[in-house]
Amino acid sequence: MPKVSVVVPNYNHGRFLPKRIDTILKQTFQDFELILLDDCSTDNSRSILSSYAGDPRVRIEFNIVNSGSPFKQWNKGVRLARGKYVWIAESDDYAEPHLLESLVKVLDDNVNVTFAYCRSQCVSTDNRALGFADSIFFPGVDPQRWLADFNVNGQEECRTHLVRCNTVPNASAVLSRKLKYKQAGGADENLRLCGDWKLWASLALMGDVGYIAHPLNYFRLHDSSVTTTADQARVHVLEWLKVIRWILERVTPSAMVLKRVYESQANRWVPTVLSLSVPLDVKIEILSFVSAIDPHPTRRVLRPTLAAVRRKISRHWRSLRPESSTPS
Repeated sequence: MPKVSVVVPNYNHGRFLPKRIDTILKQTFQDFELILLDDCSTDNSRSILSSYAGDPRVRIEFNIVNSGSPFKQWNKGVRLARGKYVWIAESDDYAEPHLLESLVKVLDDNVNVTFAYCRSQCVSTDNRALGFADSIFFPGVDPQRWLADFNVNGQEECRTHLVRCNTVPNASAVLSRKLKYKQAGGADENLRLCGDWKLWASLALMGDVGYIAHPLNYFRLHDSSVTTTADQARVHVLEWLKVIRWILERVTPSAMVLKRVYESQANRWVPTVLSLSVPLDVKIEILSFVSAIDPHPTRRVLRPTLAAVRRKISRHWRSLRPESSTPS
């Protein structure tokens, strides 16, 4: 039986698959199986995946019907996995050769660690470096801590960091224990965007968390991986609030951390509630979660409201400037 099961859930990432798969097969740690999944891609993904069928480490599973959820694919891959550890290697990312060897050592050396992850370097579609994921996605959350390795108590990690935001920005950087993944109930398939965040918090609550500061993972950012539509933005706000509420039902952060949680979330939910394009029922649902999390939400309204008004005025002004500068 392989020690590690590597799961690659793919949907329409044919152009990235060769680099993704090749950087897995060339890992210095070789005791693994590679499970390639495809969720009814409409590009050339299946022909690329099929070209790896001759490798004895590779198993291929094609969906007949699109699942509609990356987290359903994660859970499917883990159900198929035979290894002790699981690496969800997203199909558009890639890795340094020592990623698996380094993360396996963390789990082997620390039986209480439920998952370990490394620092991620963000890259563009053409592999240009864009910066570290921690500095791009959560710059205000104790930025110095991502510069050194650590093993920490998972409940404390939830109380101080995971309750504020998803401080594990990319699944491709994570190696977890399969048994703990299953005990956590897997990724929440009812969540469209934040199922990974809730999963990391669930795993953290069952033990310790390991981290390697060396950037061994390359997290690709491109149009299809960025929340861009208004619908996605609304979903993101709701799901952030749901996950935070779920964590707060299980841990009690300090007053200082709670204040930061309330303020950062107000910067998200206040503009959404003020938006004329958001349906009333969505606003009501958002406010119900806000009231369940924050005992004094009205105290957070003024600053994000003024910021939203300034942004709107600025956009309106920029739209008028070309006309006003045109000679009569």
